[in-house]
Amino acid sequence: MRRAVVVCVKMSPLVLLLLKRVGLGALTLLAISVLIFVGIELLPGDLAQEILGQNATPETVAAFRKELKLDLPPHIRYFAWLGGMLRGDLGNSLANQRPIVDLIGWRFANTLFLAAAAAAIAVPLSIVLGILAALYRNSIFDRLISIATLSTISFPEFFVAYILIALLSVQLIIFPSVSNINAQMSFWEKIHAIVLPCLTLTLVVVAHMMRQTRAAIINILASPFIEMAHLKGLKRARVVVRHAFPNALSPVINVVALNLAYLITGVVIVEVVFAYPGMGQLLVDSVAKRDIPVVQASGLIFAATYVGLNLMADLFSIISNPRLRAPR
Repeated sequence: MRRAVVVCVKMSPLVLLLLKRVGLGALTLLAISVLIFVGIELLPGDLAQEILGQNATPETVAAFRKELKLDLPPHIRYFAWLGGMLRGDLGNSLANQRPIVDLIGWRFANTLFLAAAAAAIAVPLSIVLGILAALYRNSIFDRLISIATLSTISFPEFFVAYILIALLSVQLIIFPSVSNINAQMSFWEKIHAIVLPCLTLTLVVVAHMMRQTRAAIINILASPFIEMAHLKGLKRARVVVRHAFPNALSPVINVVALNLAYLITGVVIVEVVFAYPGMGQLLVDSVAKRDIPVVQASGLIFAATYVGLNLMADLFSIISNPRLRAPR
């Protein structure tokens, strides 16, 4: 009699935790896709009638509705749309009949370029300011930085953008007020064109990252091992940089990832103010034209980017935290 040998592969707690986070991210994205589709469905008016105009005959409207598959039940259209998104088939734009992939591709690349330029300034600047604010806690420097960051947090993006335009584009005439870039421009020409929107985004996100870095380091400074480092005679700057900051990486990584997600998904207002040819500008233009397929695709891409960056923040936080890497 043969015995069946059952091999049980036991996953490590870290792998299980990572898989749970990935699964929750996928479920979150699925729920967002439902909300996007339902929100579009609840828009007032008839899409076919709005596109064709009031002079269109009922026969023409009915034929156009059939072409757009608006005559099908909503759940069938949702699954067809979701299946197309998963296959990379975003459909065609209603405004110009071009493939949505072609419209979104270069604009999303422009948004990533702007976000990367802002992040290259904001992330190291906020971490350095956070470390210095924690190192010189309750000093005049710390108070000035706190006042400046609270002020930038309080101002909306469009207000900061218009102030920068008034100062650096109208009064001093250093940078252009319209950040229009194209493929023919060199790298440094693009950088010069996006200075103002880049500064706007930097001023907005530096405050959040700096304050979180400062708070995390101050919290670590109250730990017993930091007190032991002081008793050993180590300098305060060395204690903060070599001992406190590495142990504060988990919350810092979280806030950096969240602000990077904002840099990509929250640039709509900034792109509209500076007429920057990115995803945010495309989304606003598509809403004005009632180009529903482009609106749906843009919304889901923004959501996927935000969820993906949050998922990466969770994964890096788990990896950087020894207690989460080896839970008991």
